[in-house]
Amino acid sequence: MATQLLLWLHAFLLIISLLPCAATLHKKSNAGTTKYEDREVVANHGVVAADDGRCSVIGMNVLREGGHAVDAAVATALCLGVVSPASSGIGGGAFMLIRLANGTAQAFDMRETAPMQASQDMYAGNATKKDSGALSIAVPGELAGLHEAWKQHGRLTWERLVRPAEKLARSGFRISPYLYSQMVRSESGILVDKGLRDIFTSNGKLLQPNDICYNKKLAEALRIIAINGAEAFYNGSVGSNLVRDIQEAGGIITREDLQMYQVKIRKPISANILGLKIIGMPPPSSGAASMTLILNILAEFGVPEGISGPLGIHRQIEALKHAFAVRMNLGDPDFVNITEALSDMLSPGFAHQLKKTIYDNMTFDPGYYGGRWNQINDHGTSHVSIVDNERNVVSMTSTVNSYFGAQILSPSTGIVLNNEMDDFSMPMNETANGTPPAPANFISPGKRPLSSMTPTVVLKDEQLKAVVGASGGGMIIAGTTEVFLNHFARRMDPLSSVLAPRIYHQLIPNIVQYENWTTVYNDHFEIPADTRAFLQKRGHVLESRAGGTICQFIVQDLEAFRGNKSIGKLVGISDPRKGGYPAGF
Repeated sequence: MATQLLLWLHAFLLIISLLPCAATLHKKSNAGTTKYEDREVVANHGVVAADDGRCSVIGMNVLREGGHAVDAAVATALCLGVVSPASSGIGGGAFMLIRLANGTAQAFDMRETAPMQASQDMYAGNATKKDSGALSIAVPGELAGLHEAWKQHGRLTWERLVRPAEKLARSGFRISPYLYSQMVRSESGILVDKGLRDIFTSNGKLLQPNDICYNKKLAEALRIIAINGAEAFYNGSVGSNLVRDIQEAGGIITREDLQMYQVKIRKPISANILGLKIIGMPPPSSGAASMTLILNILAEFGVPEGISGPLGIHRQIEALKHAFAVRMNLGDPDFVNITEALSDMLSPGFAHQLKKTIYDNMTFDPGYYGGRWNQINDHGTSHVSIVDNERNVVSMTSTVNSYFGAQILSPSTGIVLNNEMDDFSMPMNETANGTPPAPANFISPGKRPLSSMTPTVVLKDEQLKAVVGASGGGMIIAGTTEVFLNHFARRMDPLSSVLAPRIYHQLIPNIVQYENWTTVYNDHFEIPADTRAFLQKRGHVLESRAGGTICQFIVQDLEAFRGNKSIGKLVGISDPRKGGYPAGF
């Protein structure tokens, strides 16, 4: 009888452990139930933190089946492309940072490229053709990068990883409140484009939150891709249909552009700051280099005392302004020599010199920071952070640039097309204060535009400490850096590090943007009034912002060993600003 009881109890516990929601929701043990309990998960084996909880669960189920972190990244990213099509998808590009349990790190550059018919002066000063429409479409890279990473590290079949996204597109998915808010802001573009209109409207009106949305053309494209791999997109029927749709809309992408696309596997940036090793994406991402420069400058003030309170925020803003001034010297390293600029940004000595130019009682005009070029205005994105059972790690940020990219959906494939050409600098496009565009980021056939995406991995003594990244266009650098500082310098717990209100500066215009944001989920984030008053007294011009970055954060507690000093308890956070939730087991 006792033996039967033990067997029954073991079976019951096994069933409970396999339920997807078993470890997805977490109540803080020291604070009881909180309104953000479903934004935090504590797990022993693996965690996926994505912008949309449905995709977090899909990625977690891949990990449960023994999948590698890269397997989970493929399934999660493809899911996001279906349920969050305003921000990402296979019609766009991405940066994937991988850090394996054996210590190897890789940076997969699957950034979009300029078509071969593109040229430096192709817009003839007409910025509207650059920021939307068929001529704003760059050659998509996300699917090529996902497939290449899977070929190197994947354990489950490619078809297994693609099928969940296909099913969502075919069977339908509910419109999230956040996606609806993006649809409202893009309504005019949606109504003009037949492809978007057919998917996201009914009887001439936008679908509403919780309405079921179908994209059966995308489902069919994903079915073909599941069977034939990325080849179907880059040298097969899906790509042929996509190119035909782009050219009929007035675009210049050809089948040869797709066939020639190459994923670049680059050496990650690595820096030792505050006793931690920070790994990030190299150019054409400016994220890791900028974050390194900011952290090196702030470390000069002493941590945590030198970056605490309103004065710490002032210093953080000044460091941001320096980073944004320098980053516009970067570009695609296959086209421009960025060695000196990148070396400066990674140099503690360079940061030491810049620290001397920061005054605690004032701020300055953009020219003071040495910026020679105007900024690019990169836009929306999606981020996923993943840790698997062996502590292989993926930090991946993907994008179609603006909401719904070029605001064109390929009618024969259901794919939303990017407007990534807008991330290039355009000759003769000076700002109001006369700052010229950055030559390092001018258009050239096959070139990749500069980006703010900042996927990041943090180590301590070569053991995993955290995975972080954000969506939010040009604000990503500030958002990712702030979450890092909140946890590792200001000693906030992981959830509080993400919940803390954020502040942004991009040098030009010379404005501090601060969160004053009631989200579509009725959460409110706002920089305190005393901090704002402190900044204004130092000459900062402030502007409230009902929007900002969305961060996905996973922390490993190495003090909670799992019988192995390199494997600890995982705490995963999905930013409530976008309504996502993490999943773990």
